[in-house]
Amino acid sequence: MAHIVVLGGGLGGSIMAYELADQIGKGDTITVVTKDPKYHFVPSNPWVAVGWRKPKDITMDLARTYKAKKIDFKPVAAERLFPDENRIHLVDGSDVSYDYLVIATGPELAFDEIPGLGPAGHTQSVCHVDHAAEANVAFEAFCKSPGPIIVGAVQGASCFGPAYEFIFQLDTELRRRKIRDKVPMTFVTSEPYIGHLGLDGVGDTKGLLESELREHHIKWVTSAKVKRVEPGIMTIEEIADDGTSKGDRDLPFGYAMMLPAFRGIAALQGIEGLSNPRGFTIVDKHQQNPKYRNIFAVGVCVAIPPIGPTPVPCGVPKTGFMIESMVTATAHNIGALLNGREPDRQATWNAFCLADFGDSGVAFVAQPQLPPRNVNWSSSGRWVHGAKIAFEKYFMGKIRRGTSETFYEKAALNLMGIGKLKDVEKS
Repeated sequence: MAHIVVLGGGLGGSIMAYELADQIGKGDTITVVTKDPKYHFVPSNPWVAVGWRKPKDITMDLARTYKAKKIDFKPVAAERLFPDENRIHLVDGSDVSYDYLVIATGPELAFDEIPGLGPAGHTQSVCHVDHAAEANVAFEAFCKSPGPIIVGAVQGASCFGPAYEFIFQLDTELRRRKIRDKVPMTFVTSEPYIGHLGLDGVGDTKGLLESELREHHIKWVTSAKVKRVEPGIMTIEEIADDGTSKGDRDLPFGYAMMLPAFRGIAALQGIEGLSNPRGFTIVDKHQQNPKYRNIFAVGVCVAIPPIGPTPVPCGVPKTGFMIESMVTATAHNIGALLNGREPDRQATWNAFCLADFGDSGVAFVAQPQLPPRNVNWSSSGRWVHGAKIAFEKYFMGKIRRGTSETFYEKAALNLMGIGKLKDVEKS
């Protein structure tokens, strides 16, 4: 009889527990340990920040679903992992032991690496539903006295899509309120070019996103390092392609949202053989840690090297499609070990993204996520907005039902067909 612990209850952790439930044998048990007792649908956070969703619309209680699936649930944060002892020490003083561990914690948000960054400083965030709710309060106050807006992603960030979404959603909402003419907008990013996305672009994301920015009268600054943020002023350093500095600039703002760099959570940092210098979990092709063979990892907490050198550091995103493939491979590999076999499943690591702009959007599919690719597709149009709404409804239902069915690959194939059809209709 084996006890399997899933550390983390977000997108990766929740579907990990469901897929493991289909793999374990009689007498085996699963426990989910997570700091947050509720699941929230992260891709909808920008909608919360702009006021198109309430936090309750994208949040659900995990306890009921886990109980129905006979999965034990411990909503207590981890303080420290002791992999040599197969033990997790929790912040309430208790310990959880395991035979197999799946790390699915997501990231720690590194706001502290830049003075004045983040909700505790002078910029907003859409990384967590609570941050998004705070960002909406700040946005409502901003609309009473509008001024410049800055949105983007700082050096070391590995998630860029929500920044693009949010600046266009703000643009849409400001136009609806008929105050867009009072709001200069600037997109500030560590990417070497617009549409890089940490993936060296997908299809024509460079052209599509540059065109959208121009059409919406949004200026941009690429290869930018944010040095500090003070009330109403963001100081950035622009870096040339050869790595030399082009000098500092002070950008005024009345409202700003900047995505931070990520790192592994404190409980996992500094564990030799398990974590890299940023605290992300090291895995092999089977999602298995090379040193601690009973530990696996899925999702944003996994260590993935950058796609290549850029003037300003950019990380590689871990999209839902990639995470789902990691989860499926890990569930099968743990199932194999439980049945006396060696792991043999590998994740596909593909990317699928719907970037909703409120009244239009951009979609892309990259198979595999890192080039060279077998599929390198992108498209844009009003249909993306409708697709994102349908996607939110479906995936929230999947988490609520506790189903282990895969979704992203089917969705990617269907949307490529829809996108091509829309392109034909436009022509």
